[in-house]
Amino acid sequence: MDSTLSDVRDAVENRRGRLGRRVAMAALTVFVALGLVGFFGVRTATVSAAGGGYELTVTYPRVARGGLDALWRVTVRHEGGFDGPVTLATSADWFDIFETQGFYPSASDETADAGRVVQTFTQPSGDTFVLTFDAYVQPASQRGRTATTAVVVGGRDVVSVRWRTWLAP
Repeated sequence: MDSTLSDVRDAVENRRGRLGRRVAMAALTVFVALGLVGFFGVRTATVSAAGGGYELTVTYPRVARGGLDALWRVTVRHEGGFDGPVTLATSADWFDIFETQGFYPSASDETADAGRVVQTFTQPSGDTFVLTFDAYVQPASQRGRTATTAVVVGGRDVVSVRWRTWLAP
């Protein structure tokens, strides 16, 4: 006759199981705590460059998640004011991860060239032009993108910045 105790684990096996459950609970606790403090939410960053008499600053979503609003703002400064319209060129595929609500102000002309969206805005008054992109990350977007924005003068880029948006699951 077999013993009813033959399938009972010994003390060493019980300790390993208990340790495994404790490690899993600690990892789950850290994950939940990070979520509570907003670690997996939208985080913005800023990149800047100067060239050709222009200062270009882009504030962008460095980390974002599907369904959440994302801030994208371009600021162009030109000491002494602008001589004409402001033209910006941005990587077209970067915009694919967003549901667009619109650009503010609206472009007076918009076209595409070699994978970029090229937007021209009426000559602003003063030394500073600010463009805001009102959007949220498409819920179906799974992968982030790298992009470049440039100030275009006379058909050539005079200053540009590059950045990457990472999408959290």
